[in-house]
Amino acid sequence: MIRVLLVDDQPLIRSGFRALLDLEDDVEVVAEAADGSEGLELAKEHLPDVALIDVQMPVMDGIEATRHIAADPALSGVHVVILTNYGLDEHVFDALRAGAAGFLVKDILPEDFLHAVRVAARGDALLAPAITRKLINRYVARPLATDTGAGLEELTSREREAVVLVVRGLSNDEIADRMVISPLTARTHINRAMTKLRARDRAQLVVLAYESGLVTPGIA
Repeated sequence: MIRVLLVDDQPLIRSGFRALLDLEDDVEVVAEAADGSEGLELAKEHLPDVALIDVQMPVMDGIEATRHIAADPALSGVHVVILTNYGLDEHVFDALRAGAAGFLVKDILPEDFLHAVRVAARGDALLAPAITRKLINRYVARPLATDTGAGLEELTSREREAVVLVVRGLSNDEIADRMVISPLTARTHINRAMTKLRARDRAQLVVLAYESGLVTPGIA
């Protein structure tokens, strides 16, 4: 059962998403919150698999809530998906850097929304390669944190290869086929790269790959 937390200051949005999720046999909405601070407390209480969090809210916005969730070892199993009205914008990039697994535009089709929840619950990134390239091309020139790229020199050649394929949007099975290894080995390479680069998930790994210079925008 996929456990979902809804965090949005608009009751109508929350009720709409809940109505969709309640129809699914493998999904359970465990709690709702109207701001990021309340959402953070409910995440600690319920430990959901997926937290759907609006990017702009009173008291505590979605970016700050994501940052707190990502920094708490007790919430390492919570995959944050940012909800936005505007699509690709600077808030989305900030959320990904904070630790979000991806983002959804609120006018998404119901079937795509449900698919996204399941993808996030598996721990996969909600970033299509085309969107990733557009996002990075817009914001990669921004000032970087001082520890950006930390651990890059520790990556093996196979780990680097796996990261590049993640940036291209390949699944573990596709990466395994491309590298002629087992899916388990592919996942191991990716997990080790995430650990060395201090990336919370695949979405953050993509951002760090660009920011560190491992992958150049337009080339991956």
